[in-house]
Amino acid sequence: MQTVLFIGLVWPEPGSSAAGRRIVQLAFLFRDAGYQVVFASAASRSAYSFPLTQSGIQEQPILLNDSSFDEMIRTIQPAIVVFDRFMAEEQYGWRVRECCPSALTILDTEDLHLVRRARQDAIKRCSEPNYYTEIAKRELAAILRTDISLIISRVEMELLQDVFAIRPEILYYLPFLEDEIHGEEDQTWRTFEERQHFLFIGNFMHEPNWHTVQILKSKVWPQLKKRVPEAELHIFGAYASDKVHQLHQPKDRFLVRGRADDARKTMENYRVLLAPIQFGAGIKGKFVDAMQSGTPSATTSVGAESMMANGLWNGVVEDDLELFIEEAAKLYQTQRIWQDAQLKGTQILEENFSKLALGPPFLTRIQSLSTSLPLHRQKNFLGQILQTQALNSTKYMSLWIEEKQRQCPDKGPK
Repeated sequence: MQTVLFIGLVWPEPGSSAAGRRIVQLAFLFRDAGYQVVFASAASRSAYSFPLTQSGIQEQPILLNDSSFDEMIRTIQPAIVVFDRFMAEEQYGWRVRECCPSALTILDTEDLHLVRRARQDAIKRCSEPNYYTEIAKRELAAILRTDISLIISRVEMELLQDVFAIRPEILYYLPFLEDEIHGEEDQTWRTFEERQHFLFIGNFMHEPNWHTVQILKSKVWPQLKKRVPEAELHIFGAYASDKVHQLHQPKDRFLVRGRADDARKTMENYRVLLAPIQFGAGIKGKFVDAMQSGTPSATTSVGAESMMANGLWNGVVEDDLELFIEEAAKLYQTQRIWQDAQLKGTQILEENFSKLALGPPFLTRIQSLSTSLPLHRQKNFLGQILQTQALNSTKYMSLWIEEKQRQCPDKGPK
């Protein structure tokens, strides 16, 4: 049985973020295909970390900047190594290549950090995004050093190929993988009459979510609450700080609820998801959760980016905030529009996010790469150049930190 080693920046929390759910989906995909899966991380576990061992996945604590990782990986001899975001590749990629040079390496980008950061900076400057940044150099270098990178958004696929001239052979489009698609025949969905109120949900360690709540509080809700006087807006999300809880105002019908134990079950009680997202990257897990729970949503073109199916959305896509408010009110109050949006959500899930449709072709691609890896790497010669000693600064910084800690264990960098 071949082994797949995942190297995570953190122990996954699928209940806290879409990134956590995504990496667990990938681990399950390899597990279900007959691989032995090991998940390693140098991070500390939290109370919300997913119990991987209960799902047949081995957990392996590791250390940063420590040769004990080399001993571990030589022992398990993985056939495939998956890096959880480009920072994990920077930290451990050179060790993987030295200890297991024949292992196929995969970078799961989650979303492109270069896109998210550029759009965030553009909002602050009121300008067009500048993608030619230092973080772009780091992320693109990790993509080039890795045998294949998983891209979650079609827009990001186009950006990498058209703007940065990344060869399509080292990229693979793989969005969220949904095991089951719930449809109109699903009798567990609450009806239009059984639901009430608007909600927003998102991990508050993610800056676009905090920015969206500020937009809701200052620009959307003051007008929307007048149009829908019977409704409240409930804010959910993991890791809500004091500044988020300070927005809680029951008299204003703006309620901060904190973490949702189960996002989809929580959403089933609400009529509309409000998410006027102004910047971000990748695709948004909150909308998949909404579609799976039969909850229509109102968002922006950035929010719905790379998630629509043939122009369809399960609700409203509008960038003008005045029109956004008007259409969100209609979606909330008009049963016919609301039910039609529900059905569109099911269609989007079936066309874009079915594990049954997406999983087998991906596994076939990985198997094909594994059997022709030398030729594949030869064609990606630029990636080999980036692995040379002269350009391998992350390797030597790591070795320097390790030696410093060995000589001065109480004073070295942690």
